[in-house]
Amino acid sequence: MLQDATLIGYALIGTFVGALIALVPGLHVFNVAGAALLLYSRNALPINNTALAFVLLGLVIGWSVVNVIPSIFLFAPDDASAFMALPATKMLLRGQGAEAALLVGLGTVGGLLALVALSPFLEDVLRPIRAIIQPHMGWMLVAIITFLVLGEWPRSDNRAPTPLGRLAAAWAYLGAALLTFILSGLMGFVLMYRSPVPLESSFQNLLPAFVGLFTIPGLLQVFAFGQPIPPQQPPATLHTLTPYQLLRGTLTGIAGGLFASVLPVVSGGIGGLLAGHATARYDDRLFLVSQGASKVAYYIGSTLLLFVPGVALVRGGLSWMLSSLYVPYGPRLYWLVIAAIAVCGAASLVVLIGFVRVATRVVNHINPKLMAITAMSVAAAIAFGFTGPSGLLIMLVATCIGCIPVFVGGRRMNCLGVILLPITLNVIGIGPVVARWLGLL
Repeated sequence: MLQDATLIGYALIGTFVGALIALVPGLHVFNVAGAALLLYSRNALPINNTALAFVLLGLVIGWSVVNVIPSIFLFAPDDASAFMALPATKMLLRGQGAEAALLVGLGTVGGLLALVALSPFLEDVLRPIRAIIQPHMGWMLVAIITFLVLGEWPRSDNRAPTPLGRLAAAWAYLGAALLTFILSGLMGFVLMYRSPVPLESSFQNLLPAFVGLFTIPGLLQVFAFGQPIPPQQPPATLHTLTPYQLLRGTLTGIAGGLFASVLPVVSGGIGGLLAGHATARYDDRLFLVSQGASKVAYYIGSTLLLFVPGVALVRGGLSWMLSSLYVPYGPRLYWLVIAAIAVCGAASLVVLIGFVRVATRVVNHINPKLMAITAMSVAAAIAFGFTGPSGLLIMLVATCIGCIPVFVGGRRMNCLGVILLPITLNVIGIGPVVARWLGLL
């Protein structure tokens, strides 16, 4: 029992560290986890591999619950929260930033409770799902890309004097979305087959790309057009969210997040996209709840799959990194992980509420342009610190691509082509052909 309590204590330490990491724009939890695993492999951390696994589990929990703060209050989303940026930003500009953050927090709580409730059945459910999905991954990934692209609707401009002008205006928005996906996909091919990142930093290969695609463009928009943020009000309409709405938002988010966590290479952003399409037309509050549930279902659910006895699915960034140094086994460890998720989830929610209170008091006193410059400097320093000068070059190129949906049109989710396009083509067997055609082989 003492050993079990010690492991949960390690998880709580990771939770509070992850919550602090979540406040830093551009710093992803997987980058910190990768650095920790690198230190452990060099015998620089004085703990065993099981303790390290619990620290990293807590790290993911704390980060995935609290990283809504920079996404809303600093306009610095990551790949998993870019989809909720617009509804949350609208609420922030109406003085409802605290409510937006707490709605996402409600979704994360619902997602954590759902994971705990599903835990007794995961082994029985995952075995047949794994057997069904394995032969069909190629066309499923193609279907996801098709859904992502078809989700962009042409926007017509009836002010154009000619039918041809109206047709061009309608397809300009869609063309920007397609261009974003294709260019980010080509960048993904370069990073996969001939990355300029030094070999010793290869485990952080995607860090500068994700900073450039998702973090910097929104901050540039704030720097160019940002106005002072209005005073924030206490949450006023949370009490009008009915149990049905909360349940609906949570279940759609859980479904999207778990789908992303089970299907290889599909990220939390795709889970959020699926959940968003199921809820966005009903209510922005419902949408934000679903995004919170989807995020924790992906990040925490994919990590939990590694510990399921007899299944041990390696899905998601943390599972891939952990599996290289650590192989969990036994139902006792699995149930201890479930307990750690419940305890760390509750602690993360308390931390989130505290950070939201602080953010609402100080955000309207901050110069948005100065905030944007500071956040961009921090993000660039992180990219340089992990990947060196070549990482800064990747970040700059990625920023140019990421600015297309921000300043021209289209959804930021199209930037996920950086991982979806090369990996999908590899799964269906033509990735090397395309890489050879591009001169990368």
